[in-house]
Amino acid sequence: MKKLFSTLCLLSCISNAVHAQEFSPEQIQQVTQVREAALNSDLSWQILESLTTEVGPRLPGTKNDKKAVEWAQSQFKALGFDKVWIEPATFPHWRRYHESASIITPSEQPLHLTALGNSVSTPKSGIQAEVVFFETLDELIASPEGSLKGKIAFINYRMNRHIDGNGYGPAVKARNSGAVEAAKKGAVAYMMRSVSTSHHRFAHTGGSHYKAGVTKIPATAVANPDADQLARLITAGHKVKVKLNIQTEDLGEGTSYNVIGQFNGTQYPEQYVLIGGHLDSWDLGTGALDDGAGVALTMAAAKHISDVKRPKRSVRVVLFAAEELGLWGAKAYFKRHKDTLDNIVAAAESDFGADVVYGFESNVAAAALPLVREIAKQLAPLNVQYIRKNTARGGPDLIPLKNTMSAPIFALHQDGTDYFDYHHTADDTLDKVDPKKLQQNTAAYAVFAMMAADAKTRITGK
Repeated sequence: MKKLFSTLCLLSCISNAVHAQEFSPEQIQQVTQVREAALNSDLSWQILESLTTEVGPRLPGTKNDKKAVEWAQSQFKALGFDKVWIEPATFPHWRRYHESASIITPSEQPLHLTALGNSVSTPKSGIQAEVVFFETLDELIASPEGSLKGKIAFINYRMNRHIDGNGYGPAVKARNSGAVEAAKKGAVAYMMRSVSTSHHRFAHTGGSHYKAGVTKIPATAVANPDADQLARLITAGHKVKVKLNIQTEDLGEGTSYNVIGQFNGTQYPEQYVLIGGHLDSWDLGTGALDDGAGVALTMAAAKHISDVKRPKRSVRVVLFAAEELGLWGAKAYFKRHKDTLDNIVAAAESDFGADVVYGFESNVAAAALPLVREIAKQLAPLNVQYIRKNTARGGPDLIPLKNTMSAPIFALHQDGTDYFDYHHTADDTLDKVDPKKLQQNTAAYAVFAMMAADAKTRITGK
């Protein structure tokens, strides 16, 4: 037993020695240098300010979307990236032109609402119909056949507030398929409480979907205070009638572009760390939080790394196209690179606003966990906690990657407590971003990407 114990101790010491050699003292010093540079630089803010001010809203297929693609290429080149290129992505081209609504009985009152992405139009003269109230999507689904004939279905599901945004998934179900379920029951239009935690009178848009064989009806989201007003009126026993006018257009297939910048690795340039965000935004605000911040901080993080050293592996920043309309840029990217996806040694997307990164989590092979812990140690000075679950899901644009292979996915968890107050609204503007918090995000991504790219051994997925 004593001999066995000694052998185990020896193996443990050897293992620790191997892991300790992943990064030399000089490399750790370089990581510290990058971290401090990012914390004391306003580069990510400058990039974000430029995008949201000089380009503005970036709905896929619009003139501003094209301008954003040109802007991104110019920024990458100005920052000195070794390679800059674009790759096409097609998507369903949809446009919003007009939206208005009001309660007409029992009293006339304006409603603040917005069309959901992909919604069809009302007739030019609009729709007037009685509103039928439901608390949840399941309640709507359970309603009798034909019970909504000639009426407007309204779901008032309230999203909960949480640091990790866990209320979004349950709430977004009504946005995705509520119009389909309402149409099945005979409804002429669909309204829902915004997928939001806000008390402000801004309506939150977002993607919605139709189903073949089911009549397409206008789909809208109502600002939360207005949803409360509707609920109070109906709960009090009033027959509520609403006038709704939505004008949109389906323009067929559109084309946009993923914009990609890369700093080449010194030893294994074909292998790369993938970081980035999505370049497009909804048309209501200027997309500062969703996802201008992710674009800016990942571009800046890569630049800060290159200013100190070029790691062994490449650092690639991908700005995905048409995420808001259904991850179309991501689907195109991972399909285009399907034969070389094993070159990705680590992937993380920033698409959850610009509040502080509070947690770091991996989804990698067990053999890579000691290396992950080394990265976590260098993130600790940024008040980033190591989450040991090893079940990171990454950002939405990484979903096609996860569905294709067991890739090494990482999550730098941002505080999302207030994110859904602004998400997909006209209130998503630059003033909602705290420059200091943006710097902390940038530093966290710079540390992660640098260490993942410069480790002695490469990280692998499960």
